[in-house]
Amino acid sequence: MASSTLNRWLRPEVYPLFAAVGVAVGICGFQLARNLCINPEVRVSKEGRAAGVLDNFAEGEKYAQHGLRKLVRNRTPEIMPSINKFFTDPK
Repeated sequence: MASSTLNRWLRPEVYPLFAAVGVAVGICGFQLARNLCINPEVRVSKEGRAAGVLDNFAEGEKYAQHGLRKLVRNRTPEIMPSINKFFTDPK
């Protein structure tokens, strides 16, 4: 029974599915850890929850404008700009 189940799911055709699910779980885990650790609106400790609503705009702005967003802020939203220019710009 265990051998047939193992042979059914561990075929080379299923590896991309495992990779896609693994990447999705990794992204979800990263976002969960990021929110628990540095999100100013998430308070895990009892003292933090007792503080109520905080108007700390500087900390919220620091969280929202993270490094990746700063990196891509002034770039065009294209994945392959050279190919896009080749097909769209008239000669």
